[in-house]
Amino acid sequence: MLQLYFFPMACSLSSRIALLEAGIEARYHLAHIWTKRLVDDGSDFRDVSPKGAVPVLVLENGERLTESAAVLQYIADAKPEARLAPRPGDIDRYRLQEWLSFVGAEIHKAFLFPTFWYKDDGSLAKPRARIMQTLSVPAAHLAGREFLVGNAFTVADAHLTWTLLLLRPAGIDITQWPPLAAYLERMQARPAVKAAIATEMALRKTVAA
Repeated sequence: MLQLYFFPMACSLSSRIALLEAGIEARYHLAHIWTKRLVDDGSDFRDVSPKGAVPVLVLENGERLTESAAVLQYIADAKPEARLAPRPGDIDRYRLQEWLSFVGAEIHKAFLFPTFWYKDDGSLAKPRARIMQTLSVPAAHLAGREFLVGNAFTVADAHLTWTLLLLRPAGIDITQWPPLAAYLERMQARPAVKAAIATEMALRKTVAA
């Protein structure tokens, strides 16, 4: 059975969404990203991953994957009939990788990461100015489209959904981009997405930041 190390409402939420969308059973381990301890037994999370960051996906053979883009693509390929990623050789396969890279680098690391990790002493002015232009890219892409890639939900949608959820507590109102607001509403209506968010919001209340 796959095992996912996660922290509630962190980027590992996209991996939980993908697992639920794929119908893949997994064992979940809550890793506190601030204290670097596993909640179950208090052991050092860095023994699982020296990076001390989620997600970490432990495969059935014991190997471990880190970084959302890699974890999400593995989950998609583990259940190809769920169509969470286009098949190898399909140009949309590379579109998927394109969006995973964009979301990870331009929204997550460029804006959400510094916003939630650093004090706003003026150093966040540039990321905040840049995010406005950054969000116009998926907004324009999603105008008249239901999903990021092709005509079906993919792991790229799972990743973008997570970032959009965190934009409001980061001080960004996505209603400025109607296509993004409508997209997030559609994604949150999906049973797997709704279940994943509900589970992690409940757990979030039990974990001190």
